Amino acid sequence: QVQLVESGGGLVQPGGSLRLSCAASGSIFSIVDMGWYRQAPGKERELVALFTRSGNTNYQDSVKGRFTVSRDKDKNTVYLQMNSLKPEDTAVYYCYAEVWAQVGGPEIVYHELWGQGTLVTVSS
Repeated sequence: QVQLVESGGGLVQPGGSLRLSCAASGSIFSIVDMGWYRQAPGKERELVALFTRSGNTNYQDSVKGRFTVSRDKDKNTVYLQMNSLKPEDTAVYYCYAEVWAQVGGPEIVYHELWGQGTLVTVSS
């Protein structure tokens, strides 16, 4: 089984910081894209930060300069360091990855994966 497991959400005051982690587990051959999306109540899911297959890192404009995405390739893990948090950052944050992996047989198969989501609440 190939899956993403997230951790690190919670309640933080405006101006505070949180760090999210996401580990991809299973027989992963390679990771194409990996990063973070979020969904606020009543809104559509949106990109936060993503390592792309071209080698670039894309950020949503509203988080540039405040959020930093990083990764540990050896551990198949991606992190999201969130600083200067604002109430409008309140959302469920989802880890996302596109991977090539073996599941139950010799073939290496493409998978699009989502984590279970972790709630980040920014409030005083």
